Amino acid sequence: SKRGQLIMQFYGESILISLISYLFAILLVFVALPSYNNLVDKQLFVDFASSEFWIFSLAIILVTGVISGSYPSLYLSSFNPVKTLKGKISVGKNANLPRRILVMLQFGFAIVLIISTIVILKQIDLAKSRDIGYSQEGLISMTLTDAIGENYDVIKNELKRKNLIVNMTRSNSRVTSINSNNFLGWPGKPESQKVMFVTVVRGYDWAETMGAKMLYGRDLSKEFATDSTAIVINKSALDLMGIEGDPIGTQLDLWGDKRTLVGVVDNVMMGSPYEEVRPMFMIIDDWGGSVTLRLPATNDMQATLSGVQGVFEQYNPAYPFEYEFADVAFERKYTTINLTRKLSMVFALLTIFITGLGLFGLASYTAQQRIKEIGIRKVLGASVTNLVGIMSIDFAKLVLMSFVVFAPIAYFLLKNYLQRYTIRTSLDWWIFALTGLVALVFAIAVVVNQARRAALANPASSLRTE
Repeated sequence: SKRGQLIMQFYGESILISLISYLFAILLVFVALPSYNNLVDKQLFVDFASSEFWIFSLAIILVTGVISGSYPSLYLSSFNPVKTLKGKISVGKNANLPRRILVMLQFGFAIVLIISTIVILKQIDLAKSRDIGYSQEGLISMTLTDAIGENYDVIKNELKRKNLIVNMTRSNSRVTSINSNNFLGWPGKPESQKVMFVTVVRGYDWAETMGAKMLYGRDLSKEFATDSTAIVINKSALDLMGIEGDPIGTQLDLWGDKRTLVGVVDNVMMGSPYEEVRPMFMIIDDWGGSVTLRLPATNDMQATLSGVQGVFEQYNPAYPFEYEFADVAFERKYTTINLTRKLSMVFALLTIFITGLGLFGLASYTAQQRIKEIGIRKVLGASVTNLVGIMSIDFAKLVLMSFVVFAPIAYFLLKNYLQRYTIRTSLDWWIFALTGLVALVFAIAVVVNQARRAALANPASSLRTE
């Protein structure tokens, strides 16, 4: 065959393999897509009716086939057939370099993804270990309708009389969200300092319902007529104001009116668990958009909820009884980072699998290339352990080089990623050391089997022509 025919044959075979691989990939997408949609909470699909899909598919097949077929088509077809048949073709010392670089890149991606997964897990654990400042157990919230507002005290008293709740309160926002912000003045406040305070406009019994701890003074109460013009702040606000000694009785300026500080509540995490708790103040008013109930501890929560539902449907018949547990609402704050964690784990596992295949192929190829060297060493008295060690150390160097190159990349990427969080985990040295060790053990485990097989081979078979 002429060289042109060989080139066309190589390209044709390469494109055919690319086509088969693409069809297999489409099959895998069909199998994996439902699980992936469930993982990311999306509804992705393959649009076979789209012309763009077929054009893109054809381009992928052709480009992949041409790139992968270029080496055998243009390089191997240039060899002299006589020298090739006599085994006099020398591929040079760098023939394995492209393979090694590809495997090193695969290991690099795996290292970055493994480190990322560990760091994200640490970040989630850090956030979940923080004190949220209230008790989520048995805490539910629902929308405050006009009917509920008009019958608020009646509903609250009836629920308490039937022992269906521990307490109940109303507010302009649920404890898991921030809906309002305002400025607040205090004695000694610098004129240039502009701080927006989280604003909670609420009813009575807020701290008791939420299970929040009062650090100074008391909560706003209907037992004190003056509390209609009083104010409560959180610890973060107290720290900002820098009030020394007992802060109770301090006059604060809200919308041009003086408010007497009657209590300081511990920080309640209403915003992001990855940010410092912002300064907050609370005042009394009848308006609001949310009702929060503290349910009693019980072994039959469903029966309690059914009883609560009956009371609300009696006074609020125009609306369905819809509620949300505080812990469920709070868990949504982790949605984005949980998705990132899941995707990192999935892609890390896929990368490790692909890397293992590439490493296995390279180990098999290397063992075949060094079969005569192994045979000579064995004849000269080298043990199987020594031969396995000689082959394994080359791949260990490959992993170490990959780690040295990609570990710093992972560090800088994750350092920038963590900058988005005020509360962030540390990039500890052990994360990188553990990842490097896992990568090294994995590589050696893959290589040892091929190295051992080559070392156990009869040297007479490889040296019969020498």
